[in-house]
Amino acid sequence: MKCPFCGFEESKVVDSRSTEDHKAIRRRRECLSCNKRYTTYEKVDDIPILVIKRDSNREYFDKSKIINGLIIACQKRPVSRIQIEEIAEEVEKKLSNDMLSEVKSELIGELVMEKLKKIDEVSYVRFASVYRQFKDINTFIEEIKNLMSNKKVL
Repeated sequence: MKCPFCGFEESKVVDSRSTEDHKAIRRRRECLSCNKRYTTYEKVDDIPILVIKRDSNREYFDKSKIINGLIIACQKRPVSRIQIEEIAEEVEKKLSNDMLSEVKSELIGELVMEKLKKIDEVSYVRFASVYRQFKDINTFIEEIKNLMSNKKVL
């Protein structure tokens, strides 16, 4: 890192902090030549995640698509916007932490449903009906039976 004042290439770090959004590190540095202080920001490069759709097309992961799907599934239900955004954030973090460069859309849907099931069962069934493309009422009934049998086990 070159000093912006004298161009000297060596400095010492005086203070380090995470930024408010935790996406960068703010460092106060002191030049070892002219002793002037300056601030640098170090940002972690995000590896873009590609989503493999059902038709084998690939597109970049977009957290807002999860949020939009959840908003529709949770309409008129006691699920707050904050809870919806937390689900989307947790799914995004899981995918990033697993260091996946490509992920099937099915995995994303399953992660969302797993979290939504714990918050609101009706919203879960709504989301599952679109995500799993329920063909008829029997598929709906089967999913509700599975939900009820899992509840009895717990």
